[in-house]
Amino acid sequence: MSDDLLGRRAEGEALDRLLTRAKSGSGQVLVLRGEAGIGKTALLDHVSARASGFRVTRAAGVEAESAFPYAGLHQLCVPFLDRLDKLPAPQREALGTAFGLTSGPRPTRFMVGLAVLTLLAEVADEQPLVCLVDDAQWLDSMSSAVLGFVARRLLAERIVLVFGLREGNDHLDGLPELLVRGLDDTDARALLDSVIKGPVDGRVRDRIVAEARGNPLALLELPREVADGLDAGPLTSRIEKAFVRQIEALPADTRLLMLTAAAEPLGDATLLWRAAGLLGLGADPAAAAVGTGLIEFGARVQFRHPLVRSAVYRSASTVDRQRVHRALADVTDPAIDPDRRAWHRAQGTAAPDEEVAADLENTASRAQARGGLLAAAAFLEQAAVLTPEPRLRASRELAAARAKRDAGALDAALRLLSAVEAGPPDERRSAEVEHLRGHIAFDRRRVGEAAPLLFSAARRLTPFDPDLARETHLEALSATIWAGAPLADAARTAPPPRTPPSAIDLVLEALSTRITSGYAASVPHMTRALEEVRALKVAAEDISRLPWLFGYRAGGIVATEMFDFETRHAFAQQQVRLARESDALVQLQFALNFLADNELMAGDPAAAQALIEEDRRISEVTGTPPVAYAVLLQAAHRGEDLATAVGAQARSEGQGRLAVIADWTLAILHNGLGRHDLARDAAARVVNSDALVYSCLATTELAEAASRTGDTGLVTEALERSSAWVDTDWSSGLKARLRALNGSPDGFRESIDFFARTGLRPELARGHLLYGEWLRREGQRVEARDHLRTAHEMLTSCGMPTFADRALGELQATGETARKRTAEPTDELTAQEYQIARLAREGFSNPEIGTRLFISPRTVEWHLRKVFGKLGVTSRRQLRDATFPLPG
Repeated sequence: MSDDLLGRRAEGEALDRLLTRAKSGSGQVLVLRGEAGIGKTALLDHVSARASGFRVTRAAGVEAESAFPYAGLHQLCVPFLDRLDKLPAPQREALGTAFGLTSGPRPTRFMVGLAVLTLLAEVADEQPLVCLVDDAQWLDSMSSAVLGFVARRLLAERIVLVFGLREGNDHLDGLPELLVRGLDDTDARALLDSVIKGPVDGRVRDRIVAEARGNPLALLELPREVADGLDAGPLTSRIEKAFVRQIEALPADTRLLMLTAAAEPLGDATLLWRAAGLLGLGADPAAAAVGTGLIEFGARVQFRHPLVRSAVYRSASTVDRQRVHRALADVTDPAIDPDRRAWHRAQGTAAPDEEVAADLENTASRAQARGGLLAAAAFLEQAAVLTPEPRLRASRELAAARAKRDAGALDAALRLLSAVEAGPPDERRSAEVEHLRGHIAFDRRRVGEAAPLLFSAARRLTPFDPDLARETHLEALSATIWAGAPLADAARTAPPPRTPPSAIDLVLEALSTRITSGYAASVPHMTRALEEVRALKVAAEDISRLPWLFGYRAGGIVATEMFDFETRHAFAQQQVRLARESDALVQLQFALNFLADNELMAGDPAAAQALIEEDRRISEVTGTPPVAYAVLLQAAHRGEDLATAVGAQARSEGQGRLAVIADWTLAILHNGLGRHDLARDAAARVVNSDALVYSCLATTELAEAASRTGDTGLVTEALERSSAWVDTDWSSGLKARLRALNGSPDGFRESIDFFARTGLRPELARGHLLYGEWLRREGQRVEARDHLRTAHEMLTSCGMPTFADRALGELQATGETARKRTAEPTDELTAQEYQIARLAREGFSNPEIGTRLFISPRTVEWHLRKVFGKLGVTSRRQLRDATFPLPG
């Protein structure tokens, strides 16, 4: 550790280790967390000084810049933008659009994050790279989100990423962290002695050391307060007060120059001096400021510490702040930087001004086009404040609320809606407010609250926008389905479809017919609806509205009722893609769960786990709870009971459909564990509820359990119920199984044949299990072993250990010596490795795998080396024939 940083040996050694590890090809991330003045910047300077052989890039959050999307990220990446052409086209387009260098579709934070990761990895391939980010608490939200994304994916890159952070930043929570504490008493006294000139009473010295609590900046600044006595109060504000005292002693023109510098977040000296000229400042106003050591004027203007900037700005009068912002707006080129000019104009405006408000609205549009939903909402909200006309003000507040909802800031959106409702009466706008309130209630899983809001909004919107009214009615019907409320009246009140009907019209008609007229009558309508949704081309303006149409609120229900797993899976993938493209994080949580549910039904537990984890990570960022529907099926497959508690809570909160899902997964759980009486009761509750989708799915669970408990009547009823189902490989496989359980053993073989033509590997495996069990009971041990062995292998790979144990027990009962399949810990693949190995086996290149999994190609290569070692292969060709152990 360098000698000039007193008392920081341990911190310096920890930072030095980051550099050593990164040189050897292991990406390193660290968050330095501590109060203002504690020495985080000095430690970042230490990293920079010790980074011999590294390329170093730096950025710093600035409080005034936190409204501008990607401002902090641009600082960090600007030295490397000459390499944009080396990025894959989608990444190049996303990053260019985010930085305002090119025009393109609105980029998502995921694609921007991947582009930044690829860009930094490209630089680090040539020379190890150090990225330092100071004052990360003031980064704009998009920069924070992207850098948090990148930080979690630095595995095999020669990159060190270190943040200095004063207080919480949700996007950086959970990263490796070093708490920077105050200096100990000895080092604090040594630092104090180095700055005190002349003798000081020992009691005063002791008090300064005690009050500073080891904070280096406090030790440097509090001695200035000695003459006036030391105040009580928070340490940060007392340090700031010490700076204010120095500022107040300066000439008026010097204070105004420093205020101009504080209000100009870029540190652009050219802009500063041009603004100073407009302000009519006297000769050389900078001299006195430089003499204080609080600020440096060069090619860039730099304050000694961020607290100096805030002290200068906060201590100035409102009139002076507005005067300075007006000058900065006047010298900012509207063609080059219209957004910053609009922001300065807004800060310099004392009263409502439509021209300024319109400028801010245009800035919001540009921010939204670049993917900055929260920034767009903030600009719109500010534009509303400056809008003199009340109706236009309410419209801008409503637009801001929509942007906040799309970004996952649900509480903030609701607060804005209250402001909208306080505006002048307007029936259409009032209906749109009710519509958005219904969306937010649905997002929060308050489905019983969402349904009446959405039905009311649909009725009120009909005279103004019939298409939106029908869409809203479908959303309301979906909310009613999820609430588990009576459906018939809701289905009958749908607005008439347009001519020709849209995809939304057809889905609404299909569900309404299913609810009011029964399964058989709805099949033609569901068939046509599926065809239309499959063929739907979603336009750019629809992306933020329609991801749910493909999900388990609408199209996914129809696909499952039609026993079309291929379409169901495709809809889930489409829903995830659209939610990502619109950056609608709350909708993405629902989409991830629907896709995870499909992956579990396809027998890919690793893919499902990755999606479930992403739902949890988004929850941490947005503050909304994880959707977590898929974990119920995941737990049931694993033999874990989450569903009992979830079902009880769902019933108490009026989430009827979630309670049904819980019972369905309980039936699966108990069938796997051989507790067939409990499985029978759980499945019967689902079947008797006649819930869309799940009453069909639970029918075979009920029949399997009832066949073991001797309730033959229930098995017969299940077979009769299935006669109405449309014929697909999925439904035919289930029907054949039901025939077998009713005493027609040929159905076992037919069921296996049907399921072999689907992607439903767990159902195929369970078909082998049931047939093997029947053969063993019939004394046909040799043939039984083949099916039970297959079932055991498949069920283990599908992540269904309790069903696999059932197969193992039956296999042992045939007289075969068999052991439970386990993998040594060293042979187990992680979930990430499993996904990469699967994609590599399918022929995807490292860059293609990286794009799918949002990691760099170098990280893919690093994982593949580990996969090869665990599987004992040396090439992708050998990987195609390898058997993957289930992720541990």
